[in-house]
Amino acid sequence: MAGEITETGELYSSYVGLVYMFNLIVGTGALTMPKAFATAGWLVSLVLLVFLGFMSFMTTTFVIEAMAAANAQLHWKRMENLKEEEDDDSSTASDSDVLIRDNYERAEKRPILSVQRRGSPNPFEITDRVEMGQMASMFFNKVGVNLFYFCIIVYLYGDLAIYAAAVPFSLMQVTCSATGNDSCGVEADTKYNDTDRCWGPLRRVDAYRIYLAIFTLLLGPFTFFDVQKTKYLQILTSLMRWIAFAVMIVLALIRIGHGQGEGHPPLADSSGVRNLFGVCVYSFMCQHSLPSLITPVSSKRHLTRLVFLDYVLILAFYGLLSFTAIFCFRGDSLMDMYTLNFARCDVVGLAAVRFFLGLFPVFTISTNFPIIAVTLRNNWKTLFHREGGTYPWVVDRVVFPTITLVPPVLVAFCTHDLESLVGITGAYAGTGIQYVIPAFLVYHCRRDTQLAFGCGVSNKHRSPFRHTFWVGFVLLWAFSCFIFVTANIILSETKL
Repeated sequence: MAGEITETGELYSSYVGLVYMFNLIVGTGALTMPKAFATAGWLVSLVLLVFLGFMSFMTTTFVIEAMAAANAQLHWKRMENLKEEEDDDSSTASDSDVLIRDNYERAEKRPILSVQRRGSPNPFEITDRVEMGQMASMFFNKVGVNLFYFCIIVYLYGDLAIYAAAVPFSLMQVTCSATGNDSCGVEADTKYNDTDRCWGPLRRVDAYRIYLAIFTLLLGPFTFFDVQKTKYLQILTSLMRWIAFAVMIVLALIRIGHGQGEGHPPLADSSGVRNLFGVCVYSFMCQHSLPSLITPVSSKRHLTRLVFLDYVLILAFYGLLSFTAIFCFRGDSLMDMYTLNFARCDVVGLAAVRFFLGLFPVFTISTNFPIIAVTLRNNWKTLFHREGGTYPWVVDRVVFPTITLVPPVLVAFCTHDLESLVGITGAYAGTGIQYVIPAFLVYHCRRDTQLAFGCGVSNKHRSPFRHTFWVGFVLLWAFSCFIFVTANIILSETKL
């Protein structure tokens, strides 16, 4: 997310775009959702999941509308520049100043509707990939742009901290065992503490930190370079992810069908709502990547319907994964990373499957870490970039990568509580990206579009939630969520 107008890339059909969007949304957050469901209760979890899915769909349509408005502005500017060049070519040197002034006045006063009347394509077609940062620059003032990048940076830091903790934690769980049988990394009804022994004198927390150091040394250097040509690697990890999800759901259903289900989740438990909220927000996150997903779709005629279908499928998948989990396993035995529940010998008899599921986060998350790190580094550069200026080599190649890599590794060194990391990231930075930024984008783009095009022109990709009430509702909901989560954290700490 460099925040610029980038190449659209190879076009693909709307149904391929639907699959890509599904793959983007269903990620690491899905693996922490079962425990959050068990902690908060199945009824309140289901209600909150559906509601947050609806809210995410609404703000997704807001971002798509803003993308179309940004494309219209770019299209209009290109037409005006072309007109100026034509006029300059046909004018003489003596009256060139007059024509430039006239063209400038036309650019300021003439409705953009005139561009459409000349028979040109609809300016609201999404043909240019305008990243979120560029849209913020087009529709926000300087303060708004800085706040946008601050929110993105905080979210990406949370992402990296989750990734940096999840990989060493999974390795520790699989390889450390009090029984010494590494093929059954997580035994039934066994509760481990960080101070328990892992290998000889080494404690489990020591093993975790050793794995974290190895993870940092192996993947950290990628932060200092550009990550490119990861297409086939991403295809491989996506395939592994869906195999893992399918295996977990089938195994849980088999256990429940054989009467081996141990879960008896409560209807509601208010103590778990805070983390559930953060996990659900994090699990629906896609708004920051929509320009990369939507722009290459060849036919955008029924784009809103396809996005709605995507959200329905995602809701169904999250519900199936979480409900099979909470009725298959007791709430207190569900791990932060759901795949680790299948590293138990009493759950999966085949050692290869146990290792595949137990180490699944290691393979998939490790491929995403360098990409997220480079994205965060580039956002830091964009935030401090001055027009026409360049960074010294040390700042560009050392300082920015270092401030990108060190903070999340330090957070992961201090804690591996994945549910809390996902919950806090989703509840704070996720709320800003998923609710606040899209709401302000659509509000300002509608105002600018009306001023430039006039009231008679409609954005063909306008959100179904057209009334200003919905923008206010999203902002009010975001503010309420921020207050609720903060108050809940303070009350929880006070009780402790």
